Amino acid sequence: MFGARGSLCTLGSRTKVLKTVSASKLLGLSTSAKMSLKFKNAKRIEGLDSNVWIEFTQLAADPTVVNLGQGLPDIAPPVYVKEALSKVAATDSLNQYTRGFGHPSLVKALSCLYEKFYQNQINPNQEILVTVGAYGSLFNAIQGLIDEGDEVILTVPSYDCYEPMVRMAGGTPVFVPLRSKPVDGKKWSSSEWTLDPQELASKFNSKTKAIILNTPHNPLGKVYTREELHVIADLCIQHDTLCISDEVYEWLVYPGKKHLKIATFPGMWERTITVGSAGKTFSVTGWKLGWSIGPKHLIKHLQTVQQNSIYTCPTPLQEALAQALWIDIKRMDAPECYFNSLPRELEVKRDRMVRLLESVGLRPIVPDGGYFIIADVSLLDADLSDMENSNEPYDYKFVKWMTKNKKLSAIPVSAFCNAELKTQFEKFVRFCFIKKDTTLDAAEEIIKTWSSQKS
Repeated sequence: MFGARGSLCTLGSRTKVLKTVSASKLLGLSTSAKMSLKFKNAKRIEGLDSNVWIEFTQLAADPTVVNLGQGLPDIAPPVYVKEALSKVAATDSLNQYTRGFGHPSLVKALSCLYEKFYQNQINPNQEILVTVGAYGSLFNAIQGLIDEGDEVILTVPSYDCYEPMVRMAGGTPVFVPLRSKPVDGKKWSSSEWTLDPQELASKFNSKTKAIILNTPHNPLGKVYTREELHVIADLCIQHDTLCISDEVYEWLVYPGKKHLKIATFPGMWERTITVGSAGKTFSVTGWKLGWSIGPKHLIKHLQTVQQNSIYTCPTPLQEALAQALWIDIKRMDAPECYFNSLPRELEVKRDRMVRLLESVGLRPIVPDGGYFIIADVSLLDADLSDMENSNEPYDYKFVKWMTKNKKLSAIPVSAFCNAELKTQFEKFVRFCFIKKDTTLDAAEEIIKTWSSQKS
C-alpha cells in the first residue's frame, strides 16, 4: 500500500511540475517579473534586514565557544522565581488567556513597586502595560507615538533596535554622540562619557517628537546623573518633547552611583514612557516580559498597538512574575532582596573582568551599571588578513576572527552606532559578565594564553 501510494504521489507531483513548467513557458518572463514585484518587501523595512544578534549568536552557538557576547545570563535565576512558575503551571485556570494589557496580579504588583519611587499613585489598569519584553514596550511606544516625519533623538552608541524601530514608524532618527576624554593614569569610567549640552540642544527643533534615553546605558554602562537628566528634562519641556526612557538595568547600579527616573522630575511624568524588563530584573531573559509605565493619555496609544498586534502575554509567566515581585517588594531594604543581592554579585564579576582585561594591556571602560564592559581591542594586534569581508568595520572582523580562532565571543560596539559614527567606536568590543565563575574562568584562560603567545 505504501509503495503504491508513494508511486501515485510521485506521478501526480511530476504531472503538476510539468504543467507548471509549461505554464511558465507560455506566460513568459514578464509574468515572473510581475510576481516578484508583488513579493517585494514593504518600504518600511527597507534596509533593516541585517541584525547583529542573529549573526553573532549563530557564531557563538558552537558549544566550544565561550560566549561573552549576547546579554544572556548563565547564572541561575532565584529559586523562588522558578518555583513560582512551576506552581502556576499546575493551576489550570492560569494556563488560559488573561487581560490583554497585563495580568491583574502583575500590574498590581508593578504599581505597588514603582509607587515607592514616584510621588503620584500609579493606576495599574490605565498607566501600566505589560508587553513581550522591553522590545515590545519600545515597539509599542514608537509605533503608537511616532508619526511619519517626526524626529527622534538617539544617543550614540545606543541599543541597536532603536534606529530601525523609528525608521519603521516613518520617523527620522537624529543622532547625538556620547563623548569621552580619558584621563591618563586613571581607570576609564563610563561616567566620563557625557553628552555635550549645547550639541544636544542643537538637535531639538519643531519636528522633534521624542528622545530615547537609556540609563543605565547599554553598552557603556553609564548611569546618568541628576544634573545630566535635568538638562534632558529641561529640553523636553522647552520643546514639548516626549521621553522614552529605557531603564531595564535599573537595579544593576554599582556603589557610588544611583539610578534616577527622569519621569519623577518636575514636568516629566506627563511626557515620559518608562520601560522595564523582567528578564533583566530576575535574570530570566527567556520569559520575554516587559512593561511600560506612563500617564493614561500616552499609555492608551501603546495599548492600541498591542491589542492589534500581540494582544496579550503568557498568563503563567505573568502570574509567576507577580508572585516573585511580591516576595522582593516586602523585603526591599533587606540584603537578600534580589534587587540588592544581584548588583553585589555582579560587582565582583565586573571587577574581575576589569583586572583581566587590564592584565593583557587593554583599557576597559569600567561600567557604573548594567552587566557589560567594553574595551579597545586594537592593542591585541590580531591578524585579520584572512577575514573575507574587508568592508566590515574592524570590530566586526575582530569578533568573527576571535570567535573562530580563539573560541571566545563578544559583540562589536559599532553595531550600536549609526553609519556616520561607526568609525569612532569600531575598535571597541562589548563583553558580558553576568556569567558563572566557570564561564569567566574559561574566558580568562583564553585571554591569558592569547596574551602569552604574543609575548
